[in-house]
Amino acid sequence: MKPRLLFATSNAGKLRELRGLVGDAVEVVSLKDLPPIPEPEESGATFEENAEIKARAYSAATGLPALADDSGLCVDALGGRPGVHSARYAQGDDKARYEKLLAELSGVPDDQRTAAFVCSLCLVQPGGGRAIVEVGRCEGRIGHSPRGSHGFGYDPVFILPGGKSMAELTAEEKAGISHRGVAFQKMLPHLRAMAGGRPVGG
Repeated sequence: MKPRLLFATSNAGKLRELRGLVGDAVEVVSLKDLPPIPEPEESGATFEENAEIKARAYSAATGLPALADDSGLCVDALGGRPGVHSARYAQGDDKARYEKLLAELSGVPDDQRTAAFVCSLCLVQPGGGRAIVEVGRCEGRIGHSPRGSHGFGYDPVFILPGGKSMAELTAEEKAGISHRGVAFQKMLPHLRAMAGGRPVGG
């Protein structure tokens, strides 16, 4: 019987990406596959802290190894904001959030519009053992207007070093360079060790 891993998300895109990476060695289930579980309060000051809060809470609630992520956008000219508050930066939808960001950066020149997407992944085994954390970053800058129709969140205004916005990439192109893709690749050896029954994390 294959080991089961709870990926603490309801996002179908994230789930599909992880299943593609781990292959058939692990049965990856999501929050949608389980009875409702109370959502923990993300009270951490960092992406790493919030990812660990979620992983520990969901592993304790289900008795399964749990993988959780916390991610967001950090803009240098704003002192790292919106950071852990990226999803709550403005009321409304993704467009409301990136329009607020563009308004805050109005008049800021290109060389001061540097930013990074950051993703922290945390894996916790049942029983409250050591948390394994891997972090991925994707560097770029904030453009002056939205471009592209792919992706979500701040992707239309995040300009990569090659000049394209994140929203102008295909899903495959984005997975290869994104903060989440980088973090997933770093976490993969730990997930494969789990699938093989070996101690995870060393």
